[in-house]
Amino acid sequence: MRKSTPQIVVLIILLVAGYFIFKPNIDENYSQTNYYLGTVNTVTVYGKKQKKAMEILNGCDEVVKVVDNLMSTEIPGSDVSKINKNAGIKPVKVSPETYEVVKEAIKYSKLSDGNFDVSIGPVSDLWSIGKKDARVPEKSEIDALLPLIDYKNVESKEIKLETDQDGDGKNETFDKEFTVFLKKKGMKIDLGAIAKGFAADQVALYLKASEVEKAIINLGGNIKTIGDFNIGLKNPIENANDSFASVKVSNKSVVTSGVYERFVEKDGKKYHHILNPADGYPFDNNLLSVSIISDKSINCDALSTSAFALGLEDGKKLIESIDNVEAVFVTKDKKVYLTKGFKDEFEILNDDFTVVK
Repeated sequence: MRKSTPQIVVLIILLVAGYFIFKPNIDENYSQTNYYLGTVNTVTVYGKKQKKAMEILNGCDEVVKVVDNLMSTEIPGSDVSKINKNAGIKPVKVSPETYEVVKEAIKYSKLSDGNFDVSIGPVSDLWSIGKKDARVPEKSEIDALLPLIDYKNVESKEIKLETDQDGDGKNETFDKEFTVFLKKKGMKIDLGAIAKGFAADQVALYLKASEVEKAIINLGGNIKTIGDFNIGLKNPIENANDSFASVKVSNKSVVTSGVYERFVEKDGKKYHHILNPADGYPFDNNLLSVSIISDKSINCDALSTSAFALGLEDGKKLIESIDNVEAVFVTKDKKVYLTKGFKDEFEILNDDFTVVK
């Protein structure tokens, strides 16, 4: 039986309308916020219907929770807590994830000549900046702990376990075991300057496996993007709430270390949280902040601290020696220095700041 022309027109209209009703809007987005790794974490996904988006966001929450449970110094049963508890006693078997992050932390400790040091734990615990019991310690307290800070005394091992599985009299590699050992009693590792970057990368992998084409991951200021975004760089001047600049990124991470993030105050003086392993006090240089832009957030996380610690000249040299990494340095006189790879991706939004060419 032939359909009349009006019926055909109505059917076409319904089909077209249905396409727009059921096709996800790429600008439709949903977010979820939680607190892990000592900071506020927000993940936003685009282009998914609400039910599916919330399922994915709950999965993201679980990914970050796993990292927190492994690498937090505040959780007694975490890998890191066990490592620190057994310092100078015995190697501790750890998860592949913890092993990977510790290995990367050692790598960046070497790369920065110890200015970034994974074994900063005893001194960072003493200051406790960002926690309720934050305080400015006595110099004698700090000096007593400095001999414990040396990344060269952090030992990570990957052990291949061999067994004769098929009974042919020959051992085959069956599994791997990972251990971390602190050689001196009283040593402590602190993965706070790198674990959030690792977690952001893990969330991004999960989102891609969930067929998310656009998302933004914000783990306490550690930004990781899937898709194209303009990311604002926070004004590092005290009490400022604006972005002083923006950077265009596509499938990149943007991580900033700065004096404004966390600090403790005593007698009118503020002490920020980026501690110098050499003397146990906050780094005192001309920098307000360093932002790193690259593919992997774990690299950005470690490099933002490393470059800040090294200062403008040496920090800039370090970043420019590494492929596919760019940086934005902001000095106390509001001058902005870019690494040589930047072109049109960077834009100043606040006229108080000036790019030095």
